[in-house]
Amino acid sequence: MNRPDFTGLAAFLSVAKNRSFRHAAVDLGVSRSALSHSVRLLEEGLGLRLLHRTTRSVALTEAGARLIGRLQPAFGEIADAIEDLNALRDTPAGVLRISSPRPVTGLVVAPLIPAFLRAHPQMRLEVIDDDALVDIVADGFDAGIRFGERIERDMVAVPIGPRQRLAVVASPAYAAAHGLPRHPRDLDRHGCILYRFPSGSLCRWNFEQDGTAVEVTVDGPLVLNSHEVILQAALQDVGLALLYEDEVTPHLADGRLVRALADWTPEFAGFFLYYPSRRHVSAGLRAFIEMARRR
Repeated sequence: MNRPDFTGLAAFLSVAKNRSFRHAAVDLGVSRSALSHSVRLLEEGLGLRLLHRTTRSVALTEAGARLIGRLQPAFGEIADAIEDLNALRDTPAGVLRISSPRPVTGLVVAPLIPAFLRAHPQMRLEVIDDDALVDIVADGFDAGIRFGERIERDMVAVPIGPRQRLAVVASPAYAAAHGLPRHPRDLDRHGCILYRFPSGSLCRWNFEQDGTAVEVTVDGPLVLNSHEVILQAALQDVGLALLYEDEVTPHLADGRLVRALADWTPEFAGFFLYYPSRRHVSAGLRAFIEMARRR
């Protein structure tokens, strides 16, 4: 067995993470043929097949699964070592990867991007929309953004963006035809547009007034996994929608939507940017946090 080189191991790790030669090639900035050649040389040197390949998919063999289990922690240590060096820079440089839920990207992250890139021209910012609770360490992110109660205790959490508020909305045509609920319990007589989490569960609608909390399991004719599409459905008279207030404010202002249960949707703590407590904060991440705090 020949001793594998670092390039081959890095190529294999990227293909295994992406489950795709094409996506791995994009991540590494190499051609697909060069990437395939590196992995093939690695397999030949080891004398073992690491990946099952078809025209549509890539899967780990038993040997590949064993190797990936040992490589990920090792490459994580290497990445941490590089971060230690980056933390010494006076000028932020390099790549900053952030995982963010889709609605949060638009509400909180997108407004920061132009100013951040202008202030730090040596930085490359990569923001990946994902509503699932991703493992930011295993998936190679520097930080993630979530609600505070959904963040693991071994993470450092920093408030980012303003306080948030939800809004129950509908089109004027829907309100004229069906009326609007005056109490959360009235929702069982309405058609609601439901949101399904990546886990498969449906979002329950939570309300609060004067210390009284009410959780409602709503029902309706449409289930979606995108806030943007839910908003469009509400504008097109499909039913009631529960969205972030900032997502619907322009449509409330121009009369395309009307609001219900406003006194049952108080403000709450917004989102948090989080990162591993054991990891040194790179200059790029530190600069992003500072900018987010100023807004």
